[in-house]
Parts: sequence; C-alpha cells; structure tokens
Amino acid sequence: MDLSAVVYPTLQRRDFSSVYRLSVVLKEKVDPSVLQIAINITMKRFPTYKVAIRKGVFWRYLEPNNRPGPFVQPDIKNPCMPMPFKSNNRYPIRFYYHDKRIAFEAHHSLGDGTGGMYVLQTLTAVYLRLKGEDIGTGGFVLDVNENPAKEELEDAYIRYASAKVCPKRIGERAYHIRGTKEPFYTLNIIDGIMSVKELKEVALKYQVTITEYLNAVLLYALLKKQESDKPYRLRPVKIAMPVNLRQFFPSKTLRNFITMVYPCIDPRLGDYNFEEIVHHVHFYMKYFINEKFLRGDITTNYATRTNPILRMVPLFLKDIVVRKYYSLIQDKNSSAGLTNMGKLYVNEDMMPFIERFDIYMGQPFSTRTNCAIISFKDTLTVNFASSIKETDVEMFFFSKLVKDGIHVKIESNR
Repeated sequence: MDLSAVVYPTLQRRDFSSVYRLSVVLKEKVDPSVLQIAINITMKRFPTYKVAIRKGVFWRYLEPNNRPGPFVQPDIKNPCMPMPFKSNNRYPIRFYYHDKRIAFEAHHSLGDGTGGMYVLQTLTAVYLRLKGEDIGTGGFVLDVNENPAKEELEDAYIRYASAKVCPKRIGERAYHIRGTKEPFYTLNIIDGIMSVKELKEVALKYQVTITEYLNAVLLYALLKKQESDKPYRLRPVKIAMPVNLRQFFPSKTLRNFITMVYPCIDPRLGDYNFEEIVHHVHFYMKYFINEKFLRGDITTNYATRTNPILRMVPLFLKDIVVRKYYSLIQDKNSSAGLTNMGKLYVNEDMMPFIERFDIYMGQPFSTRTNCAIISFKDTLTVNFASSIKETDVEMFFFSKLVKDGIHVKIESNR
C-alpha cells in the first residue's frame, strides 16, 4: 500500500469503512448489461483497483484479484456503506447504476479521488463506445488497450519526501458537532446544485477563489452551529481539507497522493464577521498550500512509515495504537471534512453525453458532516454526507449561499 493508504484499513469497523463515491449523470438511461461489459473491459486497465486487501504480519498489502467481478448492481438509498474485505469476491470497489447515473465506490486504500476519476471516466468512455459513440482518449480517459505506465503504479510520496525537517501537524482539539446518531447503515445525503458563474461572481466580490469562498462558508456554518449549541466551552472550528499533491509535484500516479491542511477559526479570540472569515481563509491557503510546506508534510509521513522500530511492530499492535491515536487525537483535530475536485476536465467527445458529476467523501468516522465539491461546465455540486439526523450545518451553509445571491437547488436521499 502507498504511504497514505496504510491507515485506512486499520480504521475499519463493522459500521465504518473509508469509502468514497464518484458518479456521473448521463443524458440517457443507463443499460446495465452494456455497463457490465464496459466494467469487464475497463478493469483490466487498472491493476491497482482490481485487487484484494490482505493482512500480513507487519503490514496489510494489495494483491491481484482474478475472481469473478466486480459486478454492477442497482443503486441503493444509502451509498458508501461499510465494505468488508472478504465480501464482493474480495473486491474493495463497487459499481452501481440508477436511471441515468453510473456510480463508482472505492476503498480509500486503493487511491484518492483523482485516481478514482480516471476509473470512472474511462469506464464511461468504454460504455459510450459500446453504445455506438466515437469517444477518444485523453484527460481522465485512458486507453484500455495500453499497459499501465510505471508511474501510474508508483508510491509518489516516496519520490518527494526530501525536506530536511519533519514539521509537526497536530493542533488543538476542535469543535465537534453534537448530533443524534442515525441507525446502522444510514447515510444522509444533501446535495446543493448551483451555477459556477454565480459562485465566481460572489467570490470575486470578496476577492477570493471559489474554493476559498466555500471553505469560508463552511467555517461560518460551523461557527453558527457551535453558537446554537450554547456550549460550556468554545473551541476552534477546523476543516480537514485534502490537497491534491499532483498540482505541486508532477506525478501520474493513480494511487493516493494527497495531504491534509486545516483552515481554522478560533471564536475564543472574538466574534468574526463573514468578511473576516473569508480573508483569514485566503491568507491561510496562501501560507500553507505551497510546495515547501507540502514537501515537509510528505516527509513527516514518510519518516513515520519508515521508522525502523515501527516497521518491526506486529500488525495487531499497530492496529491498536493507530485506532487509539486516531480516535483520541486525529479525529478530534477537525470539525468537518471538505474536499474540492474543482473544475473537472472531460474529453470533448464525451461532453454532449454528460449532465453532471457528483463526489461523496462517504461516512464520517464520528458525528460530523463531510462535504465534497465538484464542477462540470456551469454546474457545481456541493454534496454533504453525514450519519446524524440534525442538518443544522447544511442549513446554515446553503442559507449563506442564498443570502449572497446564489441560486441553489437542493436534492436529498431523505
């Protein structure tokens, strides 16, 4: 497994797996029989996804999986369900269809959202070809008749772990949302669909990017939620935001190549108006999201994984320590998760057949909400996923967008 992937299987519980979902909405109804043929053709091109997760003495590892499957299924109401490693013929991936939608779910130990998008778009291209359309390669669409390039399979973290210092990252405990836990196997989805043009106009008024603006709106919503809780003690609100390292370090890897940053507002310092939150996020991003800081973060991860003492510790002891550390420290370091794939490049040949894309971070590890953002043409979708009944954060978030003049269409699985 790559440097980032080793922690995801360790956190596996009966009611939790590190699973994300990508989906594409076409303009015509999906034919599941044709889609299954497309899956069979496509998966041969992605050896790092056609695998099984195995347990060794010191580490878990991936091995090629030649069992039948994976098989496409009708979609379900609650996506990103726990993924036992021995189920589904040991495939840690799933494919679903519903009406015009094709959905792909993957365990995070195989790769990040960028790697998953190569799988989804290549599959979509193969499906459309089988339907008689002339679809070329390029961008996220790979040639299924080619062998994978060596760089697609690499652990890119190792190549760039060259800083001379390992910066510390864990900060003060953050505010955690109080909520009523939903029944087992329930994931509440709330989607907000809006215009990229409208968002850009509003972000420009604040002199920030769309990503910075949406981060600020989520921090604002979390502050409002904490205020409505009337807590005995205020805590900082923090967002765990993955950064795609391919933007800073050239790599074609289809495996994980991300790191986390934590935009934060501390209400104990005083009341923040929204303009102050926006500018705080803007300068935070400028300071932390750069090649030097990110290289230091990669080096810290690498130093931890290659520690000679840690390497010799049996896997069952590693699992105990990592789970305890994540539960007591790492998970409490953020109030919510937010990932933004940004403006999605799509092969020109496929453009006429696609309505929109969606991305979901999946089930949160604890009682909080995860937020994922993706845009295609003039459509941007903000997808919230949580395992609690309360929707205060989502309400504060979308109400702020509407107040700023952005028209939002809401969809939900509720």
